[in-house]
Amino acid sequence: MDENGEQLGILAPFEALKIARERGLDLVEVSPNAVPPVCRIQDYGRFLYEKEKSERAARKKQKVITIKEVKFSVTVDEHDYQTKKNQAVRFLHEGDKVKASLRFRGRQMAHRELGYAIINRLIQDIGEAGVVEFMPRMEGTILHAIVAPSKKQEQQPPKPKPPAPPQQQTAPAAQ
Repeated sequence: MDENGEQLGILAPFEALKIARERGLDLVEVSPNAVPPVCRIQDYGRFLYEKEKSERAARKKQKVITIKEVKFSVTVDEHDYQTKKNQAVRFLHEGDKVKASLRFRGRQMAHRELGYAIINRLIQDIGEAGVVEFMPRMEGTILHAIVAPSKKQEQQPPKPKPPAPPQQQTAPAAQ
């Protein structure tokens, strides 16, 4: 194939290389496994540049999802619970996943149902903001669940940030 995408037909490698050099371009093997192998006459430097440019644009569009952790204990007070629940909701609105973990210490292991009650209450309170990805489960002495942002939340555009206050300039001192 030539630089315009037109097929030149089946050529010997030295003939194709000769045509490419006459036009000041490179012979690039596009599909080596085909029978016969498919080659293209093009500017290889420009090809690499455009490929890198498209990869950069694709990277710019992708969203990196991070997992933020909110830790609880079995003896959490109501105000602390509400604060951590609000943090979890804020993380979900920002598009991050939330890992809610609760550590049992000592004799608290005998009352695991209290820990499950706290994590399940958190899941209920989060409601529409998130979708449970992993239901609460024990790993050693830690009970944890992972909540992902809901699809409805991701479709909404992010809130615009307020403009920065104008900076005041001071006049130079007269001498």
